[in-house]
Amino acid sequence: MIGHHRRGIAAGIAAGALWGLIFLAPALAPGFAPVQLSAGRYLAYGIIAALLVAPSWNALRRRLAWAEWRALILLGLAGNIVYYVLLAAAVQAGGVAMASLVIGLAPIAVTLAGSRDRHAVPLRRLVPSLLLSIAGLACIAGDALNAPGTGSLPGLLCALGALLSWTSYVVYNSRMLARLATVSAREWSLLTGVVTGIEALVLAVPAFLLAGGGHEAAAWWQFIGIAGAVAVLCSVLGNTLWNHASRALPLALAGQMIVFETLFGLLYGFLWEGRWPTLSESAAMVLLTGGVVCCAVAHAPGKPRRAAVRLEAAS
Repeated sequence: MIGHHRRGIAAGIAAGALWGLIFLAPALAPGFAPVQLSAGRYLAYGIIAALLVAPSWNALRRRLAWAEWRALILLGLAGNIVYYVLLAAAVQAGGVAMASLVIGLAPIAVTLAGSRDRHAVPLRRLVPSLLLSIAGLACIAGDALNAPGTGSLPGLLCALGALLSWTSYVVYNSRMLARLATVSAREWSLLTGVVTGIEALVLAVPAFLLAGGGHEAAAWWQFIGIAGAVAVLCSVLGNTLWNHASRALPLALAGQMIVFETLFGLLYGFLWEGRWPTLSESAAMVLLTGGVVCCAVAHAPGKPRRAAVRLEAAS
């Protein structure tokens, strides 16, 4: 049980490391609209997922009812299409730090949602973790809101919309995985990719045919490379790792794993900008990491049982 728990945490950290790359993609392709970035990424995700799932497609199709397909449609929209359009718009309008800050609220939102689940850790035991996370985000907020040329209102609104979409995805996806015993974490990720790719086809028409502004061939090849890399690293690999973490960990603890998306997003942003983190940014990373550690300790397997044994012995 403890080994399963640790593997879930490791998968959540690895998923965050890959997901952190999505904050760089809009900065690498500033000439392309957010809707184009989203359509390109998820068309690539759909194609790759379809190729990988093809050998087991018939068997998988028979295991799923309409309720599961409907869930995949909603997850594809909330966690992929809508989320990435809003995130890309937030990065381009408000900067990487602003987008990282707002999306960094997702662990708190998911942890609170998971605290109501059956057999969840009491919310009072999660208070230290939540307070550390809030303090860390407050440190990031100070720099993000005071930085010149960032923190615009449109960027903030897009980031808040992305936060709502992403939180809905994490909670719904975790609960679906808990119900599906016949589908692996990898298969569920690939099925999500296939459905998302179909949804991206609808998005691609206005994204590429109706959007104004031409690009040179070199820019298109760069765009294709970025979309393909993000699809493989963030969507195929990152989502598979995240599904492993979601299945292995309680929702409240899995929610805290999203902090690593923020931490790695900030790290990649520092590397892209060629600078060291400021004092407040360094403090934020320490506090956010401390919040995850506190949450992991609160969810340590066997802890409630040991406490119960001590109470029985005392009585």
